[in-house]
Amino acid sequence: MKKNLVDIEWLKLHLGEDDLIVLDATIKKAADKDKTISTECIPNSQLFDIKNTFSKQDQPFPNTVPSSETFEKNAQQLGINTNSKIIVYDQHGLYSSPRAWWLFKLMGHENVFVLNGGLKAWKENLQKTNLNHFKNDRVGNFKAKQNENLIKFKEDILLSITDSTKVTIDARSKNRFFGTEPEPRKGLRAGHIPNSKNLHYAQLTENNLLLSSEKIQILFNELDHQNKEITYSCGSGITACILALAGTQVGINNFSIYDGSWTEWGTLIGLPVE
Repeated sequence: MKKNLVDIEWLKLHLGEDDLIVLDATIKKAADKDKTISTECIPNSQLFDIKNTFSKQDQPFPNTVPSSETFEKNAQQLGINTNSKIIVYDQHGLYSSPRAWWLFKLMGHENVFVLNGGLKAWKENLQKTNLNHFKNDRVGNFKAKQNENLIKFKEDILLSITDSTKVTIDARSKNRFFGTEPEPRKGLRAGHIPNSKNLHYAQLTENNLLLSSEKIQILFNELDHQNKEITYSCGSGITACILALAGTQVGINNFSIYDGSWTEWGTLIGLPVE
């Protein structure tokens, strides 16, 4: 284990242990032409459905964080206990699994890690896969206690724009950040939150793996974040969590995620845009 990451070798050794819960947190990428998600998975892993089960439904913006009560109930249905060690992964390598990692951190569960490289790395290691996810028949005793410091809302972001002790870092591509490329979601304004910085999430991975701490540190050093409270944003709250995960690898623990992200900010006309 390296802080919030585990590698394939670690999972090979520990897969099947009683207190270990493995979760597949795959979602579709907006830019993918193939919109289907394979059911191929790591043995004993369960589906962690970010879009439906672990997001608040009937909301104007996607991936809205569910209530603590809803999260707790649905986590228990996966057989998760208060003492469970949780490993999350996704089929893309390192894309949506950090979102699941952050959600558990938000709900007060610290014993959660991301599988570096995900299913792609597992298969490249010639490890066995299953065609369907494991179906759990036990109800766990997981308890959710939301850490309010890990989440921010539009009111918080609005106040932080002129606060020199805070900075928002946007995980979208440079072209989307500067408004030279249209947003993939219809009706969104182009541009970015005033005074925010840009670090495209794709810069933090190489061959489906998170960069080394040394390379991550170089990228973050360019953002003038030192001694500031960081809020990560993106399109809808998914890839912002990749930045959060990477930041923790170099000791950046004073962070939060903007729940609405650009989907909310770019939709609401009264909010300022650069």
